[in-house]
Amino acid sequence: MVREISAGGVVVRRAPEGWQLAVIEPRKEPAADIPGSTKKKTSQKMLLALPKGLVDAGEKPEQTAVREVVEETGLTAIPVTKLGDTKYTYVRTWGGKERVFKIVSFYLFRYESGQIDEIDPEMRIEVKQALWIPLGEAAKKLAYRGEKDMVRRAQAYLAAHPEL
Repeated sequence: MVREISAGGVVVRRAPEGWQLAVIEPRKEPAADIPGSTKKKTSQKMLLALPKGLVDAGEKPEQTAVREVVEETGLTAIPVTKLGDTKYTYVRTWGGKERVFKIVSFYLFRYESGQIDEIDPEMRIEVKQALWIPLGEAAKKLAYRGEKDMVRRAQAYLAAHPEL
């Protein structure tokens, strides 16, 4: 079985109405709004996820998480702590349709600067949009169980560390 190692970020900021979380709406397939695409635009339920990506050779997972947060959300954020790892298997929808065992390390980040969704045009192949949502609603709105768990861990950490 193929193995993949990825890392991602749980980026939070304090707003007047409470904590907010930076999430992405991944682009699952080409759409009409991408230049060069021949696919017609179809309506589909919004899928929300955390920014994450593969760890490059020579890169530490925390460095990957920092890079992926910038690339996929447009935000600069400061690492606070590692929240944990998710582990799962999936079957690739491309190539040889291999089964993949994937480990994703997630880190809690505190927002520092940047404008949400100001990302390089090349990233629009992967990310339809990035947006802030209330942290309290994130566990219900995120698509993946492991990511919902990481949000709950972030909420517990923030509750135990009110100085953030």
